[in-house]
Amino acid sequence: MDSFQWIWQLLAPQGEFCRRMAACRRLWDSFDLEKQRAIYRTIRDKLAAGEFVSENPYYAIYDNAYPPRKKQQRVLSYADYYAKYGTTLERDGWQMANPTGNQVIYVKN
Repeated sequence: MDSFQWIWQLLAPQGEFCRRMAACRRLWDSFDLEKQRAIYRTIRDKLAAGEFVSENPYYAIYDNAYPPRKKQQRVLSYADYYAKYGTTLERDGWQMANPTGNQVIYVKN
């Protein structure tokens, strides 16, 4: 059994998604063996833990091929925040912070 058959069996697509086999194979074959193994393990572990894995096998593979992007925290200095908003009051999701105890900054997650 080749590696694609293993992932296809793991995903066990139902109904209309079975038609996606050729597209899924092309996507799967675009990854090297190491990446395929990582994708397989990720999907297997998510399914075992009851976590979400797309019913569409193409997206199940694609979504688990790349790690989710981490949200970047945006930061403005006190002066930049005041120049932008003309006030020091918190607005638009920005929050005042003083992580060092020396200088106030504004943070938006």
